[in-house]
Formats: sequence, structure tokens, C-alpha cells
Amino acid sequence: MKLWHCHNARSLRPLWALEEMGLDYELEVLPFPPRVFQKTYLGTNVLGTVPYFVDGETHMTESSGVCHYLVEKYERYDFGLRPDHPEYGAYLNWLYHSDATLTFPQTLVLRYTQLEPEERRQPTVAADYRKWYLARLRLADRRLAETEFLCADRFTIADIAIAYALLLGESLDIHHDYQPQTRDYLERMKARDGFQRAQRAQEDAAPTA
Repeated sequence: MKLWHCHNARSLRPLWALEEMGLDYELEVLPFPPRVFQKTYLGTNVLGTVPYFVDGETHMTESSGVCHYLVEKYERYDFGLRPDHPEYGAYLNWLYHSDATLTFPQTLVLRYTQLEPEERRQPTVAADYRKWYLARLRLADRRLAETEFLCADRFTIADIAIAYALLLGESLDIHHDYQPQTRDYLERMKARDGFQRAQRAQEDAAPTA
């Protein structure tokens, strides 16, 4: 397996999952955004985005989807739920919720505060999407007030998916407005050995100047 990744980008989700599962993989770390700073990458992934994941004939570009694939393909249900589990629907909902509902507004905050040239930055748009993101955290806030993990009273890839969205909020300086239980949850996730190994892996594979 091979994963193309940028430092702490959405591709951290599959990198973290690979480390938690102890699977063998090759990692290539690119400058962000790679479609701007490493244009040859478009020959690998026409979208120019990360993650890009290859496992034999399987090629994938969606971070939560890669995590789900790893659970199913390698039968790592110690990190996922089977369809007959009573919380299977909730588990899938968190996986989709992580990007479609949570990471999406944050990408607009990132774009209009950091990635666009100064003359194209839109602080009002960024502020609106910051509020949108915090409002969409209510589901996780409520769940984390009741339990240590999102599903089945144990760590799953749903936690990886949601914790990454919270981590991105931290990098965008939104985390000061997190609910206390949500801040505590993020700190617990960051303290996991698998997360720490993923952090070291991306540092070790970082391109040299």
C-alpha cells in the first residue's frame, strides 16, 4: 500500500488508521497544496489532492473512505463495526459527518484566511463558515458529553475521522470555542500511541529543502 500525504492534511486520517492497525505501507509526503508546489503530482492524482491511496488495483482519494476500506478489506473490526452491530448506522454517520459536515466549512476558512492571495481573502466569509462549523459540532458535543468514544464504547475509525476535524479546527485557531468535553476528547485522541506514531511518520518522510 502507498499513501500520498501532506503534513496534517486530511490524509492524516488514513495515515493514523494505518499506524493504529500496524499495517505495512509506503508514505510519500508532499508540500501543501501539492497541485501548486509539486505539479508533477497531477500525473499521479488528476485531482491534485491528498490523500491519494493505492492498494493493488484500488485507488482512492477520500480520507474517511480509505479508513473504512482498511477495516473492511483487512477485516480489522477491532477498529470498526460490522453491519449487524446495533450502532453500525451511527458509526457510518460519523464517518460521513466528519468531512461532509465538519471539514467542509473549515476548508473555506482555510482558503479565505491563508491560501488565497491577500487581495482575494474574505474575512467575512471565513467568519461565517467558522460559525457554521461550530454550529455543526453540536452533534459531537452532545455525544461526547455522554461517552468517552463515539461508538460502541471503544475506539474506532469514527474517532479518527471526527478527531481529525477537531484537529483541523485547532490549526485554524477555532478550538478555543470548543465545548470542554470536546476539547478533552481531542486531547485523549492526540495522546494515543497510533496518533503519535502517525505524527512521527510524517515528520520522518517530510521532503527535505
